[in-house]
Amino acid sequence: MARTPSRMIPLGSKAPSFTLPDVLSNEVVSLDDLRSDRALVVMFICNHCPFVKHVQDELARLAQEYGAKGIQFVAISSNDVAQYPDDSPEKMRELGQALHFTFPYLYDETQEVAKAYDAACTPDFFVYDKELRCVYRGQLDDSRPGGEVPVTGSDLRAALDAVLAGRPVNPDQKPSLGCNIKWKD
Repeated sequence: MARTPSRMIPLGSKAPSFTLPDVLSNEVVSLDDLRSDRALVVMFICNHCPFVKHVQDELARLAQEYGAKGIQFVAISSNDVAQYPDDSPEKMRELGQALHFTFPYLYDETQEVAKAYDAACTPDFFVYDKELRCVYRGQLDDSRPGGEVPVTGSDLRAALDAVLAGRPVNPDQKPSLGCNIKWKD
């Protein structure tokens, strides 16, 4: 299992715009469609990665819990589906339905959105405030596949709780760790 850390873009970076197809609704979703007066969580995930599989139930829980508090969530898969067919839009739809995702699961076929966000791994998490400025980028929590630490979402939860309370997010943030994004040749 290759372990690739997230790149940790500068805090305050503006969210790059995008327009991508949602495999769950069969609609096109843009960054503007996801704006919130609270925050937006952008997650780069995929179907086949053991790091994502390890946390996918918690991602669904987080979106339900914090979505009810006005925070928007979106997941984006940017992997090369020719090399990784488990990450195809059809398989993405199956997974999103099976896990009852309450957020769009977008397919980034050109990989341009992953490049614009400087996403490096799956999972890779970014939290943007209501002005779409990055206030958090990093790990979900300290858990890893095969490890002893339980999946709690503690790091992402702490960032979201700070946003909801109107407090600054702690800038001491740990990179996410996962499989590298599977770039096209």
